[in-house]
Amino acid sequence: MSPLQLFKCLSDDTRLKSVYIIQALEEVCVCDLMTALDLEQPKVSRHLAELRKCGVLQDERRGKWVYYRLHANLPDWATELISLSAAKNTPYFSEALAKLHTAQQASDSLCC
Repeated sequence: MSPLQLFKCLSDDTRLKSVYIIQALEEVCVCDLMTALDLEQPKVSRHLAELRKCGVLQDERRGKWVYYRLHANLPDWATELISLSAAKNTPYFSEALAKLHTAQQASDSLCC
C-alpha cells in the first residue's frame, strides 16, 4: 500500500471516522458504527467494503453480525499514522464515540 492509496481510502468523512473508531475500540460491529455515525446500514456497509477493498480493514462474520478491525497486514507506518492521527484529533470523532458508548451502556446486549 502506498501513502497515496491510504489517503485516498481515508478521504471520506464516514470512512475516516469509522477507521478512528475501530482503531480506538480495536473491533466494532456494523451496528456499532451505524449508532456512532447515525447512518443507515447500507451506507455504513458500503464504506466498510471500500476500506476492506483498500486493505485498511478486515472483517469477521459471527452469526449474523460482521465485526471489523484494522487489517493485520496493514503496513506499520500506516497503522502508526492512523493511531497518531486519531490520538491528535479526538474532537473530530469524539461525538460519534460518545454516542456509541451511551448506546452500549443503555443496551442490555453487547452488540446490536
